[in-house]
Amino acid sequence: MAGHNKWSKIKRKKAINDARRSKIITKILREISVAAREGSPDPDANPRLRLAIQNAKKNNVPKELIQRAIHKQNETKNLKEVTYEGYAPGGVAVLVECMTDNINRTVSQVRAVFSRAGGNLGSSGSVKYLFERKTLFTLKPEGVDEEQLLLELIDEGVEDIDHQGDAIVITAPFETYGAVNQKLHALGIEPEESEIVWIPTTTVALPLEQAQKVLKMIEKLEELDDVQKVFHNLELTQELETALTNQ
Repeated sequence: MAGHNKWSKIKRKKAINDARRSKIITKILREISVAAREGSPDPDANPRLRLAIQNAKKNNVPKELIQRAIHKQNETKNLKEVTYEGYAPGGVAVLVECMTDNINRTVSQVRAVFSRAGGNLGSSGSVKYLFERKTLFTLKPEGVDEEQLLLELIDEGVEDIDHQGDAIVITAPFETYGAVNQKLHALGIEPEESEIVWIPTTTVALPLEQAQKVLKMIEKLEELDDVQKVFHNLELTQELETALTNQ
C-alpha cells in the first residue's frame, strides 16, 4: 500500500503543463458523466459519482463544469469502459483502464505504445490476478487518533490505517467506498483524496535505466485520450524514488 502512496506523492510534485491539465480535466468530466449515466445523478446515492466529483474538486474543476457533466450523460451513451492488460519490459504487469466510443481505435493505440516500448499487450485476465482492487482515502494527520479512527471504521470493512510521512492512508475493499466515505463524513473528517485503485500483490524491481524506460511507457499510455488510469507493479526502489524526485 505504501508504494502506491509514494507514487501518488511523486506525481503530485511533478509540474503539470496546461495541455496535460486540460486532458486530466477532460477525463475527469467524462468519468462524471458516465458515473451519472450508470447510476443516480445524485452523488449522495451514487458512490462512484461522489468519488468522481471529489476528484474533480481536488483538481480545481469549476463547479459549473461538474454540473454540466452530470447533465450531459446522454452524450456519453456510446462510451464503453474497457481494461487492457499486458507486460512492460522486464516483466512489469500493467493494467490500462479506458473509456472509449471506438474500441478498435483504442486497442490499436494501446498496443502501439506497448510494442514501441518492447512490451506486450496480453489477453483478458493475463495480469489482473496480480492485483487487488482497493479503496484508498488520504487524510491530513492533524488531530486524528489513528487507533480510535480504526475502531470507528473497522465495521465498515477498513483493512488498514497507515501513517505515511505527512499523510494518513486508509485502505479498504473497493466495494466499501460508499460506506467508509459516509462514516468519515459522519465523523467530521474530509479526505484530502479518495480513489479506487488496483494495488499489486507482488512487485518487480528493475535496474534504474530499465525502470525509467518502463515509466516512460506508462506516461505514454496516460497521454492517450481514451485512457483513464494506468496501474503497474514496478517497485519504487530508493534509487528510483531519488531519481524521480530530483527530476
